[in-house]
Amino acid sequence: MSQDLMNYEQMRSLALRGVVRDAIRRVIREDGLPGAHHFYITFLTRYPGAEIDDSLAEKYPEEITIVLEHQFWDLAANADDFEVTLKFGGIPKYLRVPYHAITRFHDPSVGFSLAFDTPPELETGPVLGLAPTTSLGVPAQTGLASNAGPTFGKAAKSAQTPSEPITEDDDAPVEEGPKVVSLDSFRKK
Repeated sequence: MSQDLMNYEQMRSLALRGVVRDAIRRVIREDGLPGAHHFYITFLTRYPGAEIDDSLAEKYPEEITIVLEHQFWDLAANADDFEVTLKFGGIPKYLRVPYHAITRFHDPSVGFSLAFDTPPELETGPVLGLAPTTSLGVPAQTGLASNAGPTFGKAAKSAQTPSEPITEDDDAPVEEGPKVVSLDSFRKK
């Protein structure tokens, strides 16, 4: 097989990241998420151009998962990134997320998921302090911000691991290492 001088993998990655951008733009255009749709978006917290509150970056030095469902504010989809305000521990926090910082996108209402490789220059992370990646090509430690509430909008609670939501009183340390968790464990039953 000959060398890929067209760089098809990069083209495919750019096109799929466009799906995330277009989904966010549709939420903005329709003034909210249609039907039961909601998004879990995992991104690298120290990716160049990512803007995240210092306390969140300290708590989640590698990546964090946010949930856009019922409550979020000021959602904007720019050409290279999106912006949103979510509540963490009851406090609104502004986020700017470059599309290239996204490692996973999931809409559990329809079972749609995308996983993106970590850019090769960030896999070892000496400059950004990122830990080695898992077999999926993404850092092993994850935080979670979830939304609750009945209005189009904006709140989020943070979590230490995908399986254990944090309450405002919970300051237990985050477990290290990869963990496979079903997204069904996040849903309210």
